[in-house]
Amino acid sequence: MLRNVIIGLAIAALAASAQPGEPAPAQPSYSMQSANLKPALPGALLGVGIDQRLNQQVPLNLVFRDEFGRAVPLSTYFHGKPVLLALVYYRCPMLCTQILNGVVGTLKGVSFTPGKDFEVLSVSFDPKDTWQLAAEKKKTYLRRYGRAGTANGFHFLTGDPASIKALTDAAGFRYKYDAATDQFAHASGIMLLTPEGRLSRYFYGVEYAPLDVRLGLVEASKNKIGSAADEILLFCYHYDAATGKYGAVAMNMVRAGGAIFFLFGAAWMVVAFRREAHPKPSSSMRAG
Repeated sequence: MLRNVIIGLAIAALAASAQPGEPAPAQPSYSMQSANLKPALPGALLGVGIDQRLNQQVPLNLVFRDEFGRAVPLSTYFHGKPVLLALVYYRCPMLCTQILNGVVGTLKGVSFTPGKDFEVLSVSFDPKDTWQLAAEKKKTYLRRYGRAGTANGFHFLTGDPASIKALTDAAGFRYKYDAATDQFAHASGIMLLTPEGRLSRYFYGVEYAPLDVRLGLVEASKNKIGSAADEILLFCYHYDAATGKYGAVAMNMVRAGGAIFFLFGAAWMVVAFRREAHPKPSSSMRAG
C-alpha cells in the first residue's frame, strides 16, 4: 500500500514539474534512402519507404482472410487492446522473415501476453499469398515464441489487392513489385495501433528494443496495460518520430531525480517525526 502511494506521489510530482505546451514532433518518412544505403538508388527502390501517419485511422471495415481461410474484417482484431502490426509477405525469401523473427524475439523480452494484453497482426501485402501459407507461418512463429496459451493472440492474414492497397496506404507503407523476380521491394518496420485502430508508433528495422515496444504498447493502450513504473518511464523517455525509438529526455530525468529525492526525504522526515512524537519507553519506565 505504501509503495503504491509513493509511486503515485512520484507521478504527481513529475507531472507537476512538466513543462506544458511542447510542440508535437514532425511525422517523418523512412525511405530506403534514409536507411544508410547508397545515395543513388536503383529504380526498383525509388518510392519505397514508410511514411509515418501518426494518429491516422486505419479502415477497420477492410476484409481479409485469416489463417483458417475465413473472411474477416480488420475490426475483428480491435476490441479494447492495442495491436502490433507487421506488413510483410509470406513468400519473401529474406527480409520479411527477419522482420517476423525480430518481432518474436522482441516479444520474448516483453512481459505482456499476446491475446490478453495486446494482439499481434501480420498482414501480407502480396495478393498471391494464400491462407494456407499464412497458417504455416503462424505455426512456425508460435513454435519460435514458445509461450503457451498465446495462439489466440497471433493472427496471420492475406487479402485481395483492393484491401491490401487501402491498408498500406493508410499506414504509409510504400512498396514496389518486381515482375522479373516476382518479389517486392519494401522497407522494414512494424507499427503499433490503438484499440480504435489509430496508428500510434512506428519502429524501423528488423530488431526492436523490448523497452521501446513495451512503452509503445502502454501508450497505445492509453495506460490500460502496464504499471505505475511504466508511467514514470514514459515521463523520462519520449518517442522520437524521426528515429522510431524512445530516448531519454535529460530535463525530465533531472525532474524525476529531484522528485524521487524529495519523496524519500519527506518519507524519512515523517518517520523521524513519528519517532519523536512517540518515543519508546526507557527500560526503567518498563520496570516500574
